Amino acid sequence: MKYSRLIAGTMTWGRWGKQLSKKETIDLMHHCIEQGITTFDHADIYGGYTTEADFGNAFAESDIKRDHIELISKCGIQYESDNRKNTIKHYDYSKDYIIWSTETSLKHLKTDYLDLLLLHRPSPLMQPDEVAEAVSELKKRGLIKNFGVSNFTPSQMALLSKSTAVSVNQIEFSLTQHTAMHDGSLDHMMTNTIIPMAWSPLGSVFREDTEQTRQIHKQLGELLDKYSATEDQLLLAWTLKHPSHIHPVIGTTTKKRISDAVKAANIDLELEDWFKILVACQGHKVP
Repeated sequence: MKYSRLIAGTMTWGRWGKQLSKKETIDLMHHCIEQGITTFDHADIYGGYTTEADFGNAFAESDIKRDHIELISKCGIQYESDNRKNTIKHYDYSKDYIIWSTETSLKHLKTDYLDLLLLHRPSPLMQPDEVAEAVSELKKRGLIKNFGVSNFTPSQMALLSKSTAVSVNQIEFSLTQHTAMHDGSLDHMMTNTIIPMAWSPLGSVFREDTEQTRQIHKQLGELLDKYSATEDQLLLAWTLKHPSHIHPVIGTTTKKRISDAVKAANIDLELEDWFKILVACQGHKVP
């Protein structure tokens, strides 16, 4: 397996969230690794283009060996920030920008290579051949090992795949946002041996108080004792059971929640229980 079963999302580690100190970042990195989470997911824009550097400075003093972890980053979004002169949020997938952005991420992360580079979101002006040229050069120089996308539709993946190999698509997926099971996204990935990664894997279950989330909590509550699990573990187990072999990207910085999340990989929901959870979310029987 190229990536750990669960992946640590770093979006809230820095300015956009907990603003962890260098010591706290090092401590959290070690905790993740001790729990078997060795893959860390970044994007250049996190923290307004600051989180990668915060992580890299901590990594440089962490005594963690580079080949013991996997680093992912994303590029392409030109974000309005104090650190950029952009006048509007937009996307740039020119060859020069992809290469420059990757080199900048490597500098910030204090590493010589990325295990995976993702295009952050699809652009209507994306030129597949130009992207392929950038990816080819980055691989030839040893700056990236693998290439993928994030938030791409099946047709967008197919378009890009004609020019360069796409190994991963990181999408929003959870019990409350499972359209990828029905719009062909996961089918396409399984057919083409593309690894799905899921951001926001707990969905809106703990963020919103609606009739839907109340029904979900009720159904999960009826299964807690059976599986000796917490609600968030059952939600992750529900996603992990999908045959496309989804890798959830968890965004918490709380050690206990990280430890609990890892245990979800050992929960094998029974078939009918999986569908009971789905029905609680949908509010109706499956067709």
